[in-house]
This record gives sequence, structure tokens and C-alpha cells, in this order.
Amino acid sequence: MTRRKTRRKERGSPARRRLPPLGWLARWSVRAVLAVAVVAVCVIVAHRAVDPPRTLYMRQEAARLGGIEQVWVPMSGIAPVMARSVVAAEDANFCAHWGFDMAAIRTAIAEGAGRGASTITQQTVKNVYLWHGRSWIRKALEAVITPLVETAWPKRRILEVYLNVAEFDEGVFGVEAAAWHYFRVGPKALSAEQAARLAAVLPNPKERSAARPGPALARRVAMIRDGAATIRLDGRAACFED
Repeated sequence: MTRRKTRRKERGSPARRRLPPLGWLARWSVRAVLAVAVVAVCVIVAHRAVDPPRTLYMRQEAARLGGIEQVWVPMSGIAPVMARSVVAAEDANFCAHWGFDMAAIRTAIAEGAGRGASTITQQTVKNVYLWHGRSWIRKALEAVITPLVETAWPKRRILEVYLNVAEFDEGVFGVEAAAWHYFRVGPKALSAEQAARLAAVLPNPKERSAARPGPALARRVAMIRDGAATIRLDGRAACFED
């Protein structure tokens, strides 16, 4: 009698363990999400040392324009004043935050939607891993990936990647291409004025020209030039300079 009950239980146990269709789908969905997360983390960690490929936006622009200008250059091949100028223009507290500048966000909220608060890290994440355009999905992914990049990469690497993927004119990506495009010099030879002009066109390179700055842009160039000198003196450039 005991053996028969045991056999019945053994025969019945697989049926009881069998998951309903929705349970099976949920289990494999969780596994898929975890697998994607693991791959994403591995890619981000790898890009600490390996240069990312051309971004989605670069490929879109290359298809639209028939080609783009972009040559990767290491941080050692970029004039230090260029790095300071971009930080002064886009993210003066770059060395102090962990990917999100909460003070800038509070200021942006207080002043309304006309002012941006994206850090250089957030812009790097958007350019390298995501897509352009406004959507809650992109912003949510950006909010998740930004702390991962800040954890996996040193600040100097974040700025190096940003300087190589930022758009400086239509079809002109990265500081190497931009320096030759506008001034016919390499990025290592950029002067303080030239660096400030390049930084001034961000983040609207299609509407601004580093070669022919109008009065408003010229004022912005002067502010960036002064800001770059200031952050060098007060230590806010320490996290990305040798």
C-alpha cells in the first residue's frame, strides 16, 4: 500500500510542478532581462579600456550624409585646455558628482524646461549606448546606465570618450575631426581660444559655428575661456588631468 501511494505521488509530482503558461513566460522574461543586464555591464566594463564603436547616431548621420568625419584620439593627444573648456561649458562640477549634478537639476527645475541639466557622463551614455530624442524610456535607461559608467570608468576616461563622440558640426564627430575641420590643426595644438570656440558650439553644433561665432556665441566663448582657467586654478580639473 505504501509503495502504491509513493508511486502515485511520483507520477503526480511532475504535473504539480509544471508551471502555467504565464508563469513560464514570467520566469524566462526575468532570465532574459538578467542576461541583457549582464551583457550590458560587461560591455560597459570593457569600454573602460576598449574604444566604443561608432554610435547609433553616427551611423544614422553617415547614412544620411554619405559619410562622416571621425578619428579616435586618446586623451594624451588632446590639449588639456580643450578638456577644461568642455567641462567649463557643459559640466563645471564634473569632478564633484557621481553622474548626476543635483544642484544643476534643482536649478533647472526652478528655472523651467528651458535650461538643461545633463552632465557630461549622461551625454556620453546617451551618445554611446542610447539614441537621440526625447522619451521616458531613453531617460530611464540613461538613469540606470549613468551610475554604472561612473563606477566602471575613471573621470578621465569618461571625458575622453565624450570628446571623441560629441558632434561639433554636421557630420563632424570628435575633437580630432573638429580641430582639423575648423582650424586646420591637430587637437594637441588647440589654443585656449580655439578650444573655447569648439566647446561653445555644444550642444547645438548644427546651429552654431566655431569658425564664425556671432556676438552671442562670442560672449559664450569668452565665458568658457575664463571658466576653463578658473577650474584649473580651483582644482575642479584635478580628476581628469595628469
